[in-house]
Amino acid sequence: MLTNAKAVHRPHDHRRCVNSALSRARTLCSERRARLTPLREAVLRLLWQSHRPLGAYQLQEQLSQINAKPVAAPTVYRALEFFLELGLIHRIASLNAYIGCPFPDSDHSDMFLICSECGNAAEVSHSHVNQLLEQTARRADFALDTQSLELYGRCAQCRELAANNAVRMR
Repeated sequence: MLTNAKAVHRPHDHRRCVNSALSRARTLCSERRARLTPLREAVLRLLWQSHRPLGAYQLQEQLSQINAKPVAAPTVYRALEFFLELGLIHRIASLNAYIGCPFPDSDHSDMFLICSECGNAAEVSHSHVNQLLEQTARRADFALDTQSLELYGRCAQCRELAANNAVRMR
């Protein structure tokens, strides 16, 4: 089972997340002879600064603030496509947003635990779930290309905060 759920839904130093993601991206780009341009690097850095999925227009706005000049939406979408092709990010369809992939070097399902309170999303993968989805598709004579599960609920931190607030209100 691959999981980053406990780390995502707890306060931690995001610099470590950013540095790790950038290091993986540099290595992967070097291996595949792909260019990690400064703008692409900025997009990846923004996606990893928190564990909240970001939409293309949110990224465009933040990039424009960083660069002190407008960044065109197609430029942002090209950077996102670049990272999607390399497997360094995922698109969360229900949010029309993107998030960094903590497991770019492994075969895994795209399963996300999304907190409806704080908006953080954690990617998890479990071999039993993958096998179940593959078996179900096979029984239906369906060839799976990709799979993505988006599970909504409340993370431990938000549940704890709600419980503490309830106690204080008594």
